[in-house]
Amino acid sequence: MKSAKPKRPRSAPAAKEPAARARKDQGQLILLAVTGMSPGVLTETVWALAKESPPSIPDRVVVITTPRGKELLDRELRTPVAPGRDSLWQLLRREILGPSCEQHGSPLNLTINVISVPNPRTGCSEPLEDFRNAADNAAMADFLLAEVRALVEIPGARLIASIAGGRKTLGALLYACMSLLGRETDRLTHVLVTEPYDSPGLKPRFFFPTQPEQRLVVNGGKAIPASNARIDLGDIPFVPLRNLFERDLISKPYSFTELVDRCKQKVSEAARRNVRLTLWRSRAELDVNGVKIQTSAMQQVLMLFLADHAAAPARAMITKFNTAIEPLSQFAHKLRSQRPPNNDADWRWKAELPPGFDDESLRKLLNELKGKLKAAGSQVAALAPLLPAKGRFSLDLSPTAIQICD
Repeated sequence: MKSAKPKRPRSAPAAKEPAARARKDQGQLILLAVTGMSPGVLTETVWALAKESPPSIPDRVVVITTPRGKELLDRELRTPVAPGRDSLWQLLRREILGPSCEQHGSPLNLTINVISVPNPRTGCSEPLEDFRNAADNAAMADFLLAEVRALVEIPGARLIASIAGGRKTLGALLYACMSLLGRETDRLTHVLVTEPYDSPGLKPRFFFPTQPEQRLVVNGGKAIPASNARIDLGDIPFVPLRNLFERDLISKPYSFTELVDRCKQKVSEAARRNVRLTLWRSRAELDVNGVKIQTSAMQQVLMLFLADHAAAPARAMITKFNTAIEPLSQFAHKLRSQRPPNNDADWRWKAELPPGFDDESLRKLLNELKGKLKAAGSQVAALAPLLPAKGRFSLDLSPTAIQICD
């Protein structure tokens, strides 16, 4: 009886000419990936993209990693699998593209960029070996932002960013960079492979289902075929915030921190434009964007004081919490003097600062008020960040957006 011949792993279908032409018509497709000590996430992502319908085959694959990550990528993907044989990356390209993979200008051209940071002592940029402190993380964020900015500004190019590899910080920062600079036509992805093909103890490693090494051994000694692995590519939704800001704000070469701060300022400005505040002297109540909130006597005193001082000259006079105590006390006394003489139920009978009221008491009162606003829903919570904060004791709201009623 003849023994059955082992089945050859089924190759991914070569890209068809119509799909290739469609890719050219849509402009250059670029895959940007972050990797660490697991190069397989890169080949898995490329494989999964090629299996989409229609195939999404990147013209360029740009990898951002550390020096150790580059060494591993070179050893695992760009070194011949055996003497006289192709590298694993060449084999992957041949599985996806077919014979056309060796033509000039064919897709899946791999570039590895090592994260580097300026060294103020030498005046040169040097590779970042690891991320050990806040300064390293900031430098890594700036490097990623520059890479994303360069790619999204290529005319007609579409970007697919993969956060599947590298440390969590690296993936989180790439997500943030895509939210700041990405466009509706770009994608953000994560790749998953069925267990145990994602196990670090798998020998040899898994890279793609039709890889040359088909017999993979798990920790317990069990052998599994690479061809049985299932790769799933998930799209991660992100909001292209660049649509909210001016084009020159996005295109200028700000650092990551500067760009985040400027975008936060723009968001705050937009929030201020959308907030409408109404207060009453005769009752402990305020209205934020049509939603009424009951306040305590001290909270109402504070809000009326801030609203009364919303004009710019008065606001500039008080910058610290401890310097606000005396004018706030005087304002409370004035409110108390305006109470109806024969109405004991009027809240202004309680409009006075308690003995020992200091800047810590004021901060506690303010935090309680902010908590009440945030608990009342998004329409009311929009007022919370406009209340006094460190370095500013004022209501950061235009006087035209404030109405004080008797």
